[in-house]
Amino acid sequence: QVQLVESGGGLVQAGGSLRLSCAASGSIFSINTTGWYRQAPGKQRELVADITRGGTTKYVDSVKGRFTISRDNAANTVYLQMNSLKPEDTAVYYCNFAISGYLDRRLYDYWGQGTQVTVSA
Repeated sequence: QVQLVESGGGLVQAGGSLRLSCAASGSIFSINTTGWYRQAPGKQRELVADITRGGTTKYVDSVKGRFTISRDNAANTVYLQMNSLKPEDTAVYYCNFAISGYLDRRLYDYWGQGTQVTVSA
Protein backbone atom coordinates (compact mmCIF):
# COMPACT_ATOMS: atom_id res chain seq x y z
CA GLN A 1 0.00 0.00 0.00
CA VAL A 2 1.29 3.42 -0.97
CA GLN A 3 0.22 6.82 0.23
CA LEU A 4 1.22 10.23 -1.12
CA VAL A 5 0.91 13.24 1.14
CA GLU A 6 1.08 16.74 -0.28
CA SER A 7 1.77 20.01 1.44
CA GLY A 8 2.74 23.58 0.66
CA GLY A 9 -0.32 25.05 -0.99
CA GLY A 10 -1.82 28.32 0.05
CA LEU A 11 -2.77 31.83 -0.89
CA VAL A 12 -0.17 34.11 -2.39
CA GLN A 13 -0.13 37.38 -4.28
CA ALA A 14 0.89 37.54 -7.91
CA GLY A 15 4.65 37.49 -8.18
CA GLY A 16 5.06 35.47 -5.03
CA SER A 17 6.39 31.99 -4.49
CA LEU A 18 5.30 28.69 -3.04
CA ARG A 19 6.96 25.33 -2.74
CA LEU A 20 4.90 22.19 -2.90
CA SER A 21 6.11 18.88 -1.59
CA CYS A 22 4.83 15.36 -1.93
CA ALA A 23 6.16 12.42 0.03
CA ALA A 24 5.41 8.79 -0.68
CA SER A 25 5.29 6.15 2.00
CA GLY A 26 4.48 2.47 2.12
CA SER A 27 5.79 -0.64 0.48
CA ILE A 28 7.87 0.82 -2.32
CA PHE A 29 10.44 -0.94 -4.43
CA SER A 30 11.18 1.95 -6.73
CA ILE A 31 9.78 5.22 -7.94
CA ASN A 32 10.09 6.04 -11.59
CA THR A 33 8.76 9.30 -12.96
CA THR A 34 7.12 11.74 -10.57
CA GLY A 35 5.13 14.76 -11.55
CA TRP A 36 2.78 17.54 -10.69
CA TYR A 37 -0.60 18.09 -12.27
CA ARG A 38 -3.09 20.85 -11.71
CA GLN A 39 -6.76 21.36 -12.28
CA ALA A 40 -8.51 24.70 -12.29
CA PRO A 41 -12.29 25.02 -12.00
CA GLY A 42 -13.98 24.12 -15.25
CA LYS A 43 -10.75 22.98 -16.86
CA GLN A 44 -9.08 19.68 -17.61
CA ARG A 45 -6.31 18.43 -15.42
CA GLU A 46 -2.98 19.19 -17.02
CA LEU A 47 0.56 18.05 -16.50
CA VAL A 48 2.61 20.89 -15.06
CA ALA A 49 5.97 19.20 -14.70
CA ASP A 50 7.53 15.81 -14.29
CA ILE A 51 10.94 14.43 -13.51
CA THR A 52 12.53 11.06 -14.04
CA ARG A 53 14.65 9.27 -11.49
CA GLY A 54 17.69 10.43 -13.43
CA GLY A 55 16.63 14.05 -13.28
CA THR A 56 15.22 14.66 -16.74
CA THR A 57 12.47 17.25 -16.51
CA LYS A 58 9.53 18.43 -18.56
CA TYR A 59 7.38 21.50 -18.08
CA VAL A 60 4.23 22.81 -19.60
CA ASP A 61 5.07 25.91 -21.61
CA SER A 62 3.15 28.25 -19.35
CA VAL A 63 5.41 27.57 -16.36
CA LYS A 64 8.80 27.31 -18.01
CA GLY A 65 11.29 29.61 -16.39
CA ARG A 66 9.10 30.04 -13.32
CA PHE A 67 8.63 26.56 -11.85
CA THR A 68 11.26 24.01 -10.95
CA ILE A 69 10.58 20.38 -10.20
CA SER A 70 13.06 18.39 -8.15
CA ARG A 71 13.16 15.17 -6.21
CA ASP A 72 14.90 13.54 -3.31
CA ASN A 73 15.03 9.88 -4.17
CA ALA A 74 16.21 8.82 -0.73
CA ALA A 75 13.23 10.55 0.84
CA ASN A 76 10.71 9.47 -1.80
CA THR A 77 9.78 13.10 -2.17
CA VAL A 78 9.13 15.40 -5.09
CA TYR A 79 9.02 19.17 -4.93
CA LEU A 80 7.65 21.94 -7.07
CA GLN A 81 9.18 25.35 -6.53
CA MET A 82 6.83 27.94 -7.97
CA ASN A 83 8.13 31.45 -8.50
CA SER A 84 6.65 34.51 -10.15
CA LEU A 85 3.20 33.11 -9.61
CA LYS A 86 0.34 34.37 -11.72
CA PRO A 87 -3.41 34.25 -11.15
CA GLU A 88 -3.58 31.76 -14.00
CA ASP A 89 -1.65 29.32 -11.81
CA THR A 90 -4.58 29.06 -9.43
CA ALA A 91 -5.63 25.44 -9.25
CA VAL A 92 -5.60 22.32 -7.17
CA TYR A 93 -2.21 20.70 -7.58
CA TYR A 94 -1.80 16.94 -7.46
CA CYS A 95 1.39 14.93 -7.29
CA ASN A 96 1.69 11.71 -9.20
CA PHE A 97 4.21 8.92 -8.71
CA ALA A 98 4.83 5.90 -10.87
CA ILE A 99 5.72 3.26 -8.29
CA SER A 100 6.51 -0.42 -8.25
CA GLY A 101 6.19 -2.51 -5.10
CA TYR A 102 8.21 -5.40 -3.78
CA LEU A 103 5.44 -7.87 -4.41
CA ASP A 104 4.37 -6.54 -7.79
CA ARG A 105 7.16 -4.89 -9.71
CA ARG A 106 4.89 -3.40 -12.34
CA LEU A 107 4.51 0.36 -12.31
CA TYR A 108 1.31 1.90 -11.03
CA ASP A 109 0.24 5.50 -10.78
CA TYR A 110 -0.43 6.96 -7.35
CA TRP A 111 -1.93 10.35 -6.63
CA GLY A 112 -1.71 12.80 -3.82
CA GLN A 113 -4.78 14.26 -2.20
CA GLY A 114 -4.39 17.64 -3.86
CA THR A 115 -3.37 20.99 -2.45
CA GLN A 116 -4.98 24.31 -3.31
CA VAL A 117 -2.85 27.06 -4.76
CA THR A 118 -4.55 30.43 -5.06
CA VAL A 119 -2.80 33.41 -6.61
CA SER A 120 -4.46 36.78 -6.19
CA ALA A 121 -4.05 39.60 -8.67
